[in-house]
Amino acid sequence: MANIVAIVGRPNVGKSTLFNRLIEKRKAIMDNESGVTRDRHYGFAEWNGHHFTAIDTGGYVTGSEDKFESEIRKQVELALEEASVVLFMVDSYAGLTDLDKDFARVVRTSRKPVYVVANKADTTERMHMAAEFYALGMGEVHPVSSASGSGTGDLLDEVVSHFDEGDETPEEGIPRIAILGRPNVGKSSFLNALLGQERTIVTDEAGTTRDSINTRYTLYGKDFILTDTAGIRKKSKVKEDIEFYSVLRSIQALQDSDVCIFLVDARQGVEAQDMSIINLAKKYNKGMLLMVNKWDLIEKDSKTADAFRKEIEQKLGTLDYIPVLFTSVIKKQRIFQAIEKSVAIYHARSQKIPTSKVNEVMLPEIERYPPPAIKGKYIKIKYITQLPGVTPTFAFFCNLPQYIKAPYERFLENKLRKHFDLEGVPVRLFFRKK
Repeated sequence: MANIVAIVGRPNVGKSTLFNRLIEKRKAIMDNESGVTRDRHYGFAEWNGHHFTAIDTGGYVTGSEDKFESEIRKQVELALEEASVVLFMVDSYAGLTDLDKDFARVVRTSRKPVYVVANKADTTERMHMAAEFYALGMGEVHPVSSASGSGTGDLLDEVVSHFDEGDETPEEGIPRIAILGRPNVGKSSFLNALLGQERTIVTDEAGTTRDSINTRYTLYGKDFILTDTAGIRKKSKVKEDIEFYSVLRSIQALQDSDVCIFLVDARQGVEAQDMSIINLAKKYNKGMLLMVNKWDLIEKDSKTADAFRKEIEQKLGTLDYIPVLFTSVIKKQRIFQAIEKSVAIYHARSQKIPTSKVNEVMLPEIERYPPPAIKGKYIKIKYITQLPGVTPTFAFFCNLPQYIKAPYERFLENKLRKHFDLEGVPVRLFFRKK
């Protein structure tokens, strides 16, 4: 089950500051990557070995207080429903307000663990002032300072205590494939086209959310669990870059999956919100496949596909190892190829390569193109081994690991992909002292 932490509260209590601290101080968010919107509302966070998605509900509460009943209530209820843990943020400097009490009524209906977080408690006096929030009757109040980080460690220790150990799913060994994308790119049509063929449906279990349905079925003698998700909405006309709430369920499906199929409309190409979700999948080390749907609606000649592919690869940047398929769900062009490719990515992601094989293949490559010398020092890589883990991770033992630079790391990654067929799979490299 996906771990999601939602930060809720009225405007200007410091939700975004806490959000940024959770995701950036753990050095695990898509910050310096191209194509990612600045005003993101979700990010990958980690605390004491527990990984979770943090959600900032900020930005929705921009109207006057009389809008509370409809808009804010709707968003907060959705966040409460989807989250594993809720952080209800208040402002210790401003004290208890009527809007806090309104929020508290909604939050109280949740059966999720809720923590009252009194922000801006950066002096002893402010920490004492936070005590007035006990009047909300929601248990322990946690005074923190999002800006300086004081108190956030103790809070996170409590938050992660609610998470399950490990990310293993009960259907061990069966590929879980999530179908992600903006609305109207053909996700449901894709699923229906697949299920409309001869198949054996084993179970139809309702998903963890109202919109995501997990369907387990067999095709060509292979077993899968496919998850169709809610669409990632387009840029809204207001201040939001990504309307987060339409993406919440997609994120749950993403976290629970092994392989993500990203559908994009051939007429629109890859947009910023696609890149945000793709980057999140990369952070979670998921297998990935890009399906360019509605290819039948594009006027084309012999060079169209190549030109389109180049444009996509430019947008993907360092993620250009993600395979791209041009499909038409309506005409059933290459849709089964997409599933076969996804299963191949699943197996590539979980393969264990013998150490002898890795060294036999990679050491000659390194000899042919050794790491560039730095300050007259020569780097010698002596030995390589695959480390245990869900995703392919390799340790390179060498004399000066600190001098290996990103371009050479990328060279090694590309060679590993080529020799061990790791297309569509994130690969992690570590350099250790021999």
